Amino acid sequence: QVQLVESGGGLVQAGGSLRLSCTASGRTFSSIGMAWFRQAPGKEREFVSVINRSGGSTYYADSVKGRFTISRDNAKNTVALQMNSLKPEDTAVYYCAANTAGSYSIRSSQYDYWGQGTQVTVSS
Repeated sequence: QVQLVESGGGLVQAGGSLRLSCTASGRTFSSIGMAWFRQAPGKEREFVSVINRSGGSTYYADSVKGRFTISRDNAKNTVALQMNSLKPEDTAVYYCAANTAGSYSIRSSQYDYWGQGTQVTVSS
């Protein structure tokens, strides 16, 4: 079992920044692949970013590349998503997800544990 607790969402104006954090417990964090997904109202959940177990490799959706940065601290069991230059189309519920097989994947089906989600709203 892996428990994921997210924090850091909120309301921000376009062009602003937010930092999301996700704290994991229940498994050795450095063995878990971690990613962020998001779901906007009326839309399917979509991939945002993934980071490998060591933190040495990252990958981003084209829509956030150059604006968002994913990072992890294996000593603190946390993964973060720094979001800069936010746009109204970034408005969504953001979820961190854990892949206990340790895979580096952009597919939501590969993730077996999910956080509760945190709302990010970007006003124009």
